[in-house]
Amino acid sequence: MTELAVTQHFTYWRRIELGDREILEGLVAPEHYGPSPALARRLAEWDGYHYWQSAPEGRWLVLVHERTPPRERWWLHAALLLLTLVTTAIGGAAIWGVGGTWYRPGLAELRAGLPFALPLLAILFAHESGHYVTARRYRLNASPPYFIPFPSQWNILGTMGAFIRLRSPVFDRRTLFDIGIAGPMAGMVVAVPVLLIGLAMSTPEPNGPSLLLSHQFLPFEGVFMFVGDSLLMWLGRELVGLHGPVLLHPVALAGWVGILITSLNLLPMAQFDGGHIAFAMFGRAQVWVARGFWLLLLLLGRFWLGWWVWAVLALLIGRGRLGHPSIIEPQREIGRGRRVVGWVGIAIFVLTFMPQPWAFR
Repeated sequence: MTELAVTQHFTYWRRIELGDREILEGLVAPEHYGPSPALARRLAEWDGYHYWQSAPEGRWLVLVHERTPPRERWWLHAALLLLTLVTTAIGGAAIWGVGGTWYRPGLAELRAGLPFALPLLAILFAHESGHYVTARRYRLNASPPYFIPFPSQWNILGTMGAFIRLRSPVFDRRTLFDIGIAGPMAGMVVAVPVLLIGLAMSTPEPNGPSLLLSHQFLPFEGVFMFVGDSLLMWLGRELVGLHGPVLLHPVALAGWVGILITSLNLLPMAQFDGGHIAFAMFGRAQVWVARGFWLLLLLLGRFWLGWWVWAVLALLIGRGRLGHPSIIEPQREIGRGRRVVGWVGIAIFVLTFMPQPWAFR
């Protein structure tokens, strides 16, 4: 279909080249809202993706065409996933005191760590797949998830998480919002059931140790590892009838890691998921929200030194800036429905936030 075939239904329009994508956007003539049968036929012929946006001046139509779909090294993503499964299984086995785990693990040790590794990777996979699928829906050049294995001797979880790469610029706030919110939402769909199932399998310890901000623990190499409380953890314990100190099951720890990852990603700074969402919702005011949270992290660093690490990480990711970088079309609003979803995302951040994620005693 030619440009003229669709743009004849616009009052005015423009064409933008963004790397391997072509974007046509235009203000649709009022008689073609709906769309009209004539415009609907043209949209059916369009080789790509389209979406509508409402604005004070009328209804805009955005059409995206991808010239060449990206070619991915799927073998690399599969290999990283498999290696991360091994390192997280080693970490899971070591946390529960399976002997001979750290340096020369065998099949028995790896099997012992799977109740932790498999649900954790399922949460990470869901989170990053949410980003990836949404980005590809908008025809962005996005990579499949890269899983990051890490020696469990240095990081007892055996992973540093996962990420996708966006290799083409984002066009508007709607696209940015949808990609940013899709990861946390998809991750929580898996993390919450995993957490509840794991808590149901955990053991109450009425005389066990506890801290002010943590009522769940694990014995680890002669000490206790306490994992932090959040409103969601409290609600989960109430739902399954756990009161007082709780000895966590491996599945519960995987769910806890999943909600921690969600919370950290929802920090409204720089190019974290929360930064994408806040910029899409509040525009330029996002930078003031980010600065406020950055100062909060500095204060919370007195409870957990990791907050200072995340404060530095936010500056590194933002190249010295806490504000979100600009996008091609930053002016157009995301609409009422997405704002409601955005406030749901903010509520998830409040529910999952942990002032002190973990401590050893």
